[in-house]
Parts: sequence; structure tokens; C-alpha cells
Amino acid sequence: MLQFLLNSVLLGVGLAMDAFSISVANGIIEPDMKKSRMIKIAGVYAFAQFLMPVTGWFLVTTVAEIFAAFHKLIPWIALILLLFIGGKMVFEGIRDRKHGDKKDDTKEKGTAKLTWGALIVQGIATSIDALSVGFTIADYTVWRAFAASLIIGTVTLVICLLGLIFGKKIGGRFVSTATIIGGAILILIGIEIFVKGFFGL
Repeated sequence: MLQFLLNSVLLGVGLAMDAFSISVANGIIEPDMKKSRMIKIAGVYAFAQFLMPVTGWFLVTTVAEIFAAFHKLIPWIALILLLFIGGKMVFEGIRDRKHGDKKDDTKEKGTAKLTWGALIVQGIATSIDALSVGFTIADYTVWRAFAASLIIGTVTLVICLLGLIFGKKIGGRFVSTATIIGGAILILIGIEIFVKGFFGL
């Protein structure tokens, strides 16, 4: 039992690193984020990290051949999603600096604020590789797989909250370029996920 808990926690830490990095980026672009919003954002990442291993386990134990074919697309999906969101943020940040939107603080905050649509895309992009965990827990019973996924989700929640707190502190110092920095981080994470998944690193 202890070994199971330890393995699940360590797996959660490893899977949560991309979500942690994006949480830092979100904290940077929204340094005035309230605690309730932080919990909601971290909750989206945590739920995604919980759902993906469960889904992966189900697919592996039922339609393994289909999942194996889909597995090859995971790095591409993550790359495309994060390049789109990150590129959009960088473009908006450069555009706002060029047009001098500093005069309108409300507009600046509105531009930088993370939308729920973008948040869901980020959650999918950072957790889609967790589908692969289905391979590693294929021999688990349904309740054991559920428990492992729940632990992974809980670990992700805590780590993402820490990332948001850290990002907020950084964002308060670099408000003028926060959106560009956040977008660049998302792009780099997308490339990292793609390289690790495509080349098996």
C-alpha cells in the first residue's frame, strides 16, 4: 500500500511539471489573481490530470490497438494547442506594447486575463500525455486505477497552486511584458512536450 501511494505521488509530481510551468505563466500575466480564481484554475489542471490516466487505463484495457495509434498523435496535439495559445498571447502582448495601451489599465488587465476557453485548452494540452499512464497502470483494478489518478490530480492541484503563487510574485515586477513572457513559456512547454514525446526522450 505504501509503495502504491509513493509511486502515485511521484507519478503525479512528474506529470504536474508542465502544468506547474503554465501555472507560473498564468500567475505572471495575472498578478492580481484572487485566491478563489487560483483554486479554480489549479482545479481545472488537477481534474484534467485525474481524468487522463483514468481514460488511458480504460482505453488500454478495452481498445488497446486504437489507443496505441492515437498515442503517436499526443505530442503533435500538445504542440499545436500550446503554440496556438502561446503565440496568441505573444502577439497580443507585442500589439499592446506597440499601441501604448498602458494608458488604459483596465484594458491591459482584460487583455492579459486568462479566459476559461484558453484554460481548458491548456489543461488538455498539459495533461494529454498523461494518457500514456494508462500503459503503466494497465494491470490495476478499476478502483486502484481510480485511486492512483485521484492522487495524481491532488498532487497536481497543490503544485499548480504553488506555481500560481510564484508567478504572481514575478508578474507584479514585470507587468509591462507579462503577457509576452507567459506566451513564450507556453510555446517552450509545447516544444518540450513534442520533443520528449516524438523522440522518446
